[in-house]
Amino acid sequence: MMRFIARRTVQALIVLALMSVAIYGLIGLMPGDPIDEMIANDPRLTTADAQRLKAVYGLDRPLPERYLAWAEHALAGEFGYSRLYNAPVLDVIVPRLANTVGLMTTSLALALIVALPLGVLAARRANGWLDGAINLGCFAGISVPTFWLGLMLMVVFAVRLRWLPAGGTGVAEGGTVIERARHLILPVATLAVVTVPVYTRHVRAALIEILGLDFVQTARAKGASEARVIWRHALPNALMPVVTLLALELGGLFSGALVTEQIFAWPGMGKLIFDAIMGNDYNLALMALLFATAATLVGNLAADLAYARLDPRVRYDRR
Repeated sequence: MMRFIARRTVQALIVLALMSVAIYGLIGLMPGDPIDEMIANDPRLTTADAQRLKAVYGLDRPLPERYLAWAEHALAGEFGYSRLYNAPVLDVIVPRLANTVGLMTTSLALALIVALPLGVLAARRANGWLDGAINLGCFAGISVPTFWLGLMLMVVFAVRLRWLPAGGTGVAEGGTVIERARHLILPVATLAVVTVPVYTRHVRAALIEILGLDFVQTARAKGASEARVIWRHALPNALMPVVTLLALELGGLFSGALVTEQIFAWPGMGKLIFDAIMGNDYNLALMALLFATAATLVGNLAADLAYARLDPRVRYDRR
């Protein structure tokens, strides 16, 4: 197992290096640069000022030379400054990352708590009225646009009833745990409503297939209760597609909640990446996208390890 993890770590580092080249090149090929935007926003800057600023930021050098300079500093732990926020890149990313992780993990946990029992009920009553009702609710949840749902929840619970805040993180209101939790409710509910149907449908489909296999029939023949057959024997094997979805969600931490973050003014990674790219903030956009790549790679590795845990037939210690 350790050899497998070491091999995947080396592969991940190679992928990150290649992605840094690709991302840096794509950002560098975008029309305009930060100095052009500064000139557009401040007509008092002269051509000489622009040339001097480009020399300071290294924008007067060829793109490969600029990348090598960035890579040299990155290997030394220096990732540059964000032009938009006038702060070190990591100082900008870390708080936004913490906000997005809190939002996404809470919504995923809530979605799983709801989706697993619903998927089990639908599978046990396949093609019955309960299965039909659950499927109808799933189709409705999948069809609801995230932006519309978020706005409706905001109108009802923040504007009309005034039970919950309309946006923000709660830091300005004192930053207590209760206040932060109140600010989490609406965005978490929005993400959970559109996520629960996906997991429910996958659990249902996988469990229906598993319940027809021989080892499940053997467990029943040995006198195991139906609850034990479902939760101990069948469900762990049915969770394989759910684990795959969760692994993909790790990469989606950085962009998947962009609409929700925008609606509820939640300062997360999705909006940060968007603003960095639109503002030609090279250092910030590059590091944020590399964090997204690293999260995807970590998610894939975690999924592989979870497969081995859920299914004893999956082994990674073989040559």
